[in-house]
Amino acid sequence: MTEKGPLLDELGRKLVALTQPTVLVELGAALASLVLAWLFVALLRRLSGQRNPDSILFGRKLLDGALFPLVLLVFGYVARNLLDDHIPLAVFRLVIPALMSLAVIRTGAKVLHAAFPQAHWLGDIERTISWLAWGAMVLWVTGVLPRVLDALDRIRWKMGSSEMSVRTVLEGAITAGIVLLAALWVSSVLEAWLLRSATGSGLSLRKALSNAIRALLLFVGLMFALSAAGIDLTALSVLGGAVGVGIGLGLQKLAANYVSGFVILAERSVRIGDNVRVDGFEGRITDITGRYTVIRSPGGRESIVPNEMLISQRVENLSLADPRVWQSTVVSVGYDSDVDLVMRLLCEAAFASPRVLKDPGPSAALSAFGADGLEFTLGFWIVDPENGTLSLRSDINLAILRALRAHGIDIPFPQRVVHIQGLGADAQAAGEATVPNVPPDSAQASASAL
Repeated sequence: MTEKGPLLDELGRKLVALTQPTVLVELGAALASLVLAWLFVALLRRLSGQRNPDSILFGRKLLDGALFPLVLLVFGYVARNLLDDHIPLAVFRLVIPALMSLAVIRTGAKVLHAAFPQAHWLGDIERTISWLAWGAMVLWVTGVLPRVLDALDRIRWKMGSSEMSVRTVLEGAITAGIVLLAALWVSSVLEAWLLRSATGSGLSLRKALSNAIRALLLFVGLMFALSAAGIDLTALSVLGGAVGVGIGLGLQKLAANYVSGFVILAERSVRIGDNVRVDGFEGRITDITGRYTVIRSPGGRESIVPNEMLISQRVENLSLADPRVWQSTVVSVGYDSDVDLVMRLLCEAAFASPRVLKDPGPSAALSAFGADGLEFTLGFWIVDPENGTLSLRSDINLAILRALRAHGIDIPFPQRVVHIQGLGADAQAAGEATVPNVPPDSAQASASAL
């Protein structure tokens, strides 16, 4: 009964205070704080090149969603301090806790979205943060939260030379969450700024820098969080020595991959966007992380290659110094064909695809005297092998076939001479005369008939 009395009396005083005429002054100050915060964030949006003002209130972007409630909270605190010396406060005793809850929810949600854009668990985390924030706000307004914290502070135990309580652990966990969220936010903003206009070799270098900045910020944030939770950091020296031994023995492969990743990103021997061939797999590098590199083939398959393999094994980089890649196709024509005409038609047919470069242009060469005809090799250059080469070669082959047929140039079938044992010379000659210049299946049928 003694606990309920003060709580009910405090709630009664707050309700009575909401009926005073000074509430209108507080409402005006709260509205002015809202307008000033909106104008401030709108000015920042204009300076950053964003033009959608509706996003400020609903928080569709990282800048609005996280910054607007924080700016509004600051303006609310300023207005509260200005009014506290002149009138009794009632509205701001409710507004400030509500703004703090809103700032925690918006900041946590937007920072997590920026740091983990593809994570499927974000919805559950956002709902958890919302329930905890609004629940804490209700407990604070009703006056229950201070009494709960006092009760938690009485539950104590000793850990080494320091004494801890449930309240200190809870406050340390909250501080750790805030510090880690701040570290993730800063690292996400820096990463987006670094990767905004980077391409080619600059993209790999900026990716390495952003990864290093994120790792450093998270490490510093974790140290601050552990210190805020009351954990003696000097005790981690033993753990650090154990981790060092583990890396030297059992985790040497993992450590080698991480070191190799930073070496690759720093020296730029392979870069995001390069076309490479590693261990028989050919494709385009789409991402380089600290531990592995993702290579995507023209057929859509993706290979996850440990970074150590890119350092210790032979890697063919098809676009290290020059993004152009040479492709070829082979065609055979009859021995009685006009060689100069065939070479000209082949070079013209290469331009059937707009992907073929004009400088350097395609070239045709008589590459071999085949058993069935003259073999020509048509070579051409492209700059986008990641878009696939099958359809490109098909378009060029179709253009070659149409051009040769239009000019009456023969594409010979394979020719074979069949010798049949046990026949005389005249019969043998007659048998040989029946099978030249026919497809292989027809030659087998003729031999069977003989």
